[in-house]
Amino acid sequence: MAAHCNSAPLSCKPWRNRGPRPVSTLLPARLSPLPQTPFIFHSDRLKLSTCRWDKGVSAVVSEESAVGSSSSGTDAFKLTYLEGNSWLWDVSGVRILVDPILVGNLDFGIPWLYDAAKKFIKNFKLSDLPQLDCLLITQSLDDHCHLKTLKPLSEMSPNLRVLATPNAKSLLDPLFGNVTYLEPGQEYIVESSNGSKVRIQATAGPVLGPPWQRPENGYLVISPQGQLTLYYEPHCVYNKDFLEKKRADIVITPVIKQLLPNFTLVSGQEDAVQLAKLLDAKFIVPMKNGDLDSKGFLASIVRGEGTIESFKELLSKELPDAKVLEPTPGEPLQIPPP
Repeated sequence: MAAHCNSAPLSCKPWRNRGPRPVSTLLPARLSPLPQTPFIFHSDRLKLSTCRWDKGVSAVVSEESAVGSSSSGTDAFKLTYLEGNSWLWDVSGVRILVDPILVGNLDFGIPWLYDAAKKFIKNFKLSDLPQLDCLLITQSLDDHCHLKTLKPLSEMSPNLRVLATPNAKSLLDPLFGNVTYLEPGQEYIVESSNGSKVRIQATAGPVLGPPWQRPENGYLVISPQGQLTLYYEPHCVYNKDFLEKKRADIVITPVIKQLLPNFTLVSGQEDAVQLAKLLDAKFIVPMKNGDLDSKGFLASIVRGEGTIESFKELLSKELPDAKVLEPTPGEPLQIPPP
């Protein structure tokens, strides 16, 4: 049964059902973008594996180094970008799948309006995933809570621990039996089979609808020994008051704005710089969540603003010691503790 947990230490109680929201009421509010490169995971191999995909892009995933880092007691983040809003994180052996879009295209159920495919990770199979400790969902729309992916994933792993925004309850409850819905400020400790524990705290993200609706989620992810903290929110929309007393060594954020006429879908550039400054970040990992092969009316009117290079220039003036680490889709980016 799905549960709502109040904070750590957690006391859980059933969450009241929220009715499903029609897509038509969601689209004008805030659509977020999508996925980028190739990779393959063999959980039965403990050796570094390298594969080549169509278009000649290489992808690397190391089970051995992930297990080794946790066994040695060293905090480390291994971040694999799966294009769009999707990630696989290995935090000292705790494996967290984030906002996965891994089966089919992203079309919000209305492909004439928007239909997007990944550019690099084309031949991925869910069976290629390693054993997961947690599924993390930030938002309730299809580009984060992708039912084409989540339905088969739930059939493969019905007891998978899921942490999510309460806005996704009507979508996740029919699929998974081990869901915890986190309001901003609440947290949960995820433990792996090897005993590593990662603390995840929800933060306030964008409001995808009328102003009175609860916000979607961002997350702070704290490594087992507390040496590293990661912050993730896929729209670069955040509550400054909530975050001003927080710190994050690693910030994953879009830096290129995605704009509709008179409307911002995804923020970035100056807002991303201010976010990094607010959290006193040491590393900024930019995500190109709009960089997809897309078609449809919406795709024709969305435009990008800014580049990673212009973001770096802005960042150097405000936070000169911070480093920008650009991920290659499908290739793990490892960030060790200081």
